[in-house]
Amino acid sequence: MMSASGLCVLSGLDPLNFVPHAVHGQDRNWPETNCYTDLWIEILNARGLDPRAALAFTAAQDFEGDHFTFFKYPLEDLEAAYGLSVQELSIFDRVETHIAQQMQRGRLALVEVDSFYLPDTRGVSYQLEHTKTTIAINRLDVAAREVDYFHNAGYFTASGDDYDGIFQKLPHQQRDDNLFPYVEFVKFGTAAGLPQSALLAKHLAKRPATNPLSEFAKVIVAQVEDVAAREPAYFHKYAFNTLRQVGANFELLAAHLQWMGEQGESGLEAAIASCEQIASSAKAYQFQLARAVARKKFEPLVAQLEPMIAAYDSVMNALSSR
Repeated sequence: MMSASGLCVLSGLDPLNFVPHAVHGQDRNWPETNCYTDLWIEILNARGLDPRAALAFTAAQDFEGDHFTFFKYPLEDLEAAYGLSVQELSIFDRVETHIAQQMQRGRLALVEVDSFYLPDTRGVSYQLEHTKTTIAINRLDVAAREVDYFHNAGYFTASGDDYDGIFQKLPHQQRDDNLFPYVEFVKFGTAAGLPQSALLAKHLAKRPATNPLSEFAKVIVAQVEDVAAREPAYFHKYAFNTLRQVGANFELLAAHLQWMGEQGESGLEAAIASCEQIASSAKAYQFQLARAVARKKFEPLVAQLEPMIAAYDSVMNALSSR
């Protein structure tokens, strides 16, 4: 819709007083997970929908040989649980023009941008490092060079040169061979009324054949030896793609199971406890990993994974027996 301050899709939101969903609370082991999942959690939250209802995909996480699955809401689950249709936006004109046209039709645009220009990443990548991430644009004012956007666990504003940087309009960004960013748009519809346990059953059927933490244990020593030989900043990239992904994944699975309990499902307490054990153990393991890198002592890392391995088996045994 058009407002006095440009185009806006979800009205009544203010970056200064936006309240994140409880799964992004600072009391959690992993207040943030990964940019795409966190983004969707807050989009759903802003729509008055419970993002926990479609977190069943976390039951299928695997160890992919070098990282744990970068878990994301499957688009078909978003449609089944919430009636949201997510489609790629074909870009052939100015990005702002396409986004404005979709916003006029009541649709959010999810845009891949450079976090170098996102003020909410101050101290991490803002004006420091060029990294790609995804934002959802909720308010766009082209004349004022302002945009309000969902990113990670919150809702923020960018303006001026940051606005121009997001849309590749700064002088140093002007190149004939610039690639268009990847953009999606969201059509809001009506939820299909999926039975509360259907998504979990679907994703449990896709779970890995072997314990992914056991697979991780087979390569952890070799991987961390390589981490120790790299520059210090590499440790954080490695930890993000391994321990943060598995820890945050199972903390979200615990949240999904808690939501199921609130809907009347019983007998989930043991699985929830084991999920939370994986989440807290992964956080502690990061510190053990850092000490191993500093001391160049790697062999204990395998034994230190055993509680997480056992907790994973407990989760899957509890859920698959239902």
